Amino acid sequence: MLLRFALFLFVAAAAVVFAAPQPWAQTPPAAATKPDTAPAVSPPGATTQPGDPFGEDTTLTAKPIVYVKGSGTWDNAFETITKSFKTVKAYVDKEGLKVDGQPMTLFTSTDDTGFQFEAAIPVAAPPKNPPRGDIAIGTSPEGRALKFVHRGSYDGLDNTYEAITNYLDERRLEAKDMFIEQYLTDPLTTNEDHLVVNVFVMIK
Repeated sequence: MLLRFALFLFVAAAAVVFAAPQPWAQTPPAAATKPDTAPAVSPPGATTQPGDPFGEDTTLTAKPIVYVKGSGTWDNAFETITKSFKTVKAYVDKEGLKVDGQPMTLFTSTDDTGFQFEAAIPVAAPPKNPPRGDIAIGTSPEGRALKFVHRGSYDGLDNTYEAITNYLDERRLEAKDMFIEQYLTDPLTTNEDHLVVNVFVMIK
């Protein structure tokens, strides 16, 4: 799991090395988010299938989210995150909220031993009654991002993050200090070895 920390370190270094304005910085959003015309290639070390996006240029749209903040260690990352999702799901079900997207983890800080995160579920509209306790209401990140797909175990995400770091390095891309895991398979019911996860890296 330390590759997530390595990605954060890469982002911090990129902010210094690539401080010069990028060519696309002045490009209107419509032009900046055109899909890459090159065929998708699964890089060595990444657990993907042929045709899976890896570095696909996309734009994230902000949505209302219900989330729980937390922190954990890499040794128990999956257990920590799924426990938080159980809390969020219980609240969403209790309030009768309409889910509007896949659950996601927003990693806001990492180091070599652990991480801080928000376990979030997108909803069609915020709840009428403000939540209490650990539950919070907010909006998901928006803006330009690169999309990478991982298939397999949660521990195996290390290989994918290593490939992502190499991808950014080779293309001299500057990323924001946040990344997102979006779970296409329900992390609460899917066997940990059969997950399908979109990893979004926010690009400056």
